[in-house]
Amino acid sequence: MVTSPEMSLSGRSERSWWPGGHFTLRDMALLGGSVLLQLGLGLLFGHAYDMPIFMATGYLVATGQNPYIAQNLSSVFRNSAFQGLTSIGYPPPWPLVLGGIYRLIGSVTPSLLGYNLAIKIPIIGANVVMAFLVAGALVKGGAEPAGVRKAWLFLLWNPFLLLSSAAWGQFDSVVALLALMALGLLQSKKIGLSALLLGLAISAKPIALPLLPLPWLYLRHTADPRTLRYYVILAVSLLVFCCGPFVIFGWDPSVILRNWNAQLVVGGGMSLLTFHELTNGTYVLYGLWQILGVVWVPAVAFATWSARRRVEGPRGLLAASAAVILVFFLTRAWLSEPNIILVLPLIVMLVSLGDLPSLGLTAIWVLPLVFGVFNTSLVQLLFPTMPETMARLLALADTFRTVRLVARILVVLLWQVAGWWIVVRCMRKPAGGGGLIATRLTSIQRTQA
Repeated sequence: MVTSPEMSLSGRSERSWWPGGHFTLRDMALLGGSVLLQLGLGLLFGHAYDMPIFMATGYLVATGQNPYIAQNLSSVFRNSAFQGLTSIGYPPPWPLVLGGIYRLIGSVTPSLLGYNLAIKIPIIGANVVMAFLVAGALVKGGAEPAGVRKAWLFLLWNPFLLLSSAAWGQFDSVVALLALMALGLLQSKKIGLSALLLGLAISAKPIALPLLPLPWLYLRHTADPRTLRYYVILAVSLLVFCCGPFVIFGWDPSVILRNWNAQLVVGGGMSLLTFHELTNGTYVLYGLWQILGVVWVPAVAFATWSARRRVEGPRGLLAASAAVILVFFLTRAWLSEPNIILVLPLIVMLVSLGDLPSLGLTAIWVLPLVFGVFNTSLVQLLFPTMPETMARLLALADTFRTVRLVARILVVLLWQVAGWWIVVRCMRKPAGGGGLIATRLTSIQRTQA
């Protein structure tokens, strides 16, 4: 029986949505093991800086207060870590989620660990859904079953991903899932929902901002006349998600407006400006150094222009998305390790489709994990259960501060080399132009003939 190209490409008739034809008991055990591991990490660990701020934000939102005005909440949580906090630095969507979690969990349990775990539940859910989303996309894209399964397992069990999300408490996995869904819906020509989810991803965490012009490039190549509609919906969603809560809940935005230039005055983390802390004794940028805070703007603009002919078909959109996000990360003045989660599933898919060698994927997650050791990020995850041990280890690490900073610089240099190499590979158009899906379609058409 000859199968139509449409049915083959949908992945529903020619082959099952899952490689091997069905979801086995072993697959269920691996999935269950990953979920249990993430729940354990979510309960026992949490970043010493981020988690108190997230917990305090949830309390403030749930009690009708402005989460962007920091308060001393040590008496509320009976913990000295909640004094001297800064306010949350993200737009309203995540603070609203935190407020909902506090209403459901935090206000009814005296356990700080229980509240700590509750905040991780959406993050763990995003990790699991993202693994299945990537696997399904790879099956529809014609990837080999072995590659699909490896990608699925990678996203369920990767140490860097789990430590940076379920253990740390950062919600970059949620942003990555929203961005992936938006890109997938764009390919399916579901314009309205794609624009809405992309707007939500950018509103939740602006690290997804480089994806903003890619729908225009993709729709331009497909001659879709609904480009204007896409960006109208996107603009409305950004306005509603970013500004709506300030109007609805009466939050005073003056604190954010006064600190809008924070991206210009902070440099370090996994960015090239990590050397600034070693040479100047601070990560705060002064004077002309602040110009480096906006280098990413022309860099991403040039990367987008360079990708204008690369965005042809789903595979080209995937490669261009990975490239522009990486350029953003490689040129930012500040880059936190969890931010890399946004590009991780894209790189996984490109490796599974044969567009990138596995060495690139290894570099993308191993180097940030090593950086986290020298940056003491992993030590700070002990905050909820072993604060005294954490304090002793941080004091010990401080005695080797210069050595740690030099090691950080070396890791960042390797990250830069690996990142730019991947960008070049992503921008390079594959032989045959259409990629794997087009090749597969041509093969089917020849079979029918």
